[in-house]
Amino acid sequence: MRNHRKLLVWSKAKDLTVSVYEMTRSFPRDERFGLVAQARRAAVSIVSNVAEGAARRSDKEFARYLDVALGSASELEAQLEVALALGFSTKATIDVVVDRVVEVKKMLSGLLAAVTKRLPP
Repeated sequence: MRNHRKLLVWSKAKDLTVSVYEMTRSFPRDERFGLVAQARRAAVSIVSNVAEGAARRSDKEFARYLDVALGSASELEAQLEVALALGFSTKATIDVVVDRVVEVKKMLSGLLAAVTKRLPP
């Protein structure tokens, strides 16, 4: 079992999640159960799947959870693009969060590649 708190990608994903929660506080109230909930769920999914995958016994399972986290990160990135198109936040604010998403996606991809490389053929 790995300690997820020692993984830099988990820490970055946690910070990203906090950023998403902070940013979505200013979204319209009528989006509370729409885009706000979806974006928050996707962000929490990233950090949660990294943690859950790290607790799994095999690299195969860890890779599967990292893959799910990567999918959630892509989902979040798309939701942020929609929020920008709808004018729910400024471009500068959303760009900061998107940059964090892209960083986390790169880290997840790298870790997934490293873990996958350790799997038997």
